[in-house]
Amino acid sequence: MKVLVFHIGADRYGLPLRQVRRVLPLLELKGIPLAPDSVAGLMNLHGDPVPVIDLARISGGPPARQHFDTRIMVVDYSTPGGMLHALGLMAERVQGVQNVVEQELAPSGVQAAPFLGRVAGDALGLVQLVDVDALLPAELRARLFPAEAAAE
Repeated sequence: MKVLVFHIGADRYGLPLRQVRRVLPLLELKGIPLAPDSVAGLMNLHGDPVPVIDLARISGGPPARQHFDTRIMVVDYSTPGGMLHALGLMAERVQGVQNVVEQELAPSGVQAAPFLGRVAGDALGLVQLVDVDALLPAELRARLFPAEAAAE
């Protein structure tokens, strides 16, 4: 399986490439007053507003640092109701695509966050998969996609 590898703090994580629409350089985001800390802002993607989540903040850390390799990964986010939305994920040190052998993925043994999945090791250490669809808590999901929350 091909994964897009990035960092949250010092640790490596991966997103299955099939969920990634595109990777963009760090863009200027529109701030959203009173938004939760994990919401970095809104970006304009071909005329459509797309919320951007700071992966470092949603993971309980300080805000992502704005390095030359900090990127916004636009992913397909599927809500529990089955609606598909574009969602931006801001991450530090986006390194590129890596092949992870599916059979080598193992449970982490620690269930710290619902969006953290299986791990695989390589010469650089462990890389842990992120489950995009489990990333947003219900309250945040309702704030980002209110039309769907009203229909539930």
